[in-house]
Amino acid sequence: MKVRVSIVLKQTVLDPQGQAIAMSLKNQGFSQVENVRQGKIIDLELNEKSSKTSKKTIKRICEDLLINPQIETYSIQEV
Repeated sequence: MKVRVSIVLKQTVLDPQGQAIAMSLKNQGFSQVENVRQGKIIDLELNEKSSKTSKKTIKRICEDLLINPQIETYSIQEV
């Protein structure tokens, strides 16, 4: 099973990198950009026969290792 995990800061958390990107875009003439939130994408490939087991494993990996649950959220998409 192949999945893509998208990790972003929670909406209530300031995103200084996103703000820097937004400022840079505006300075380059893209004045229509109002807000930018940046994040991380991690592609995983698991060698498990059961889709249900794979989903549980991926969720555990995300919650135990990949994200900081105080400030980040994640979504999983099969690819």
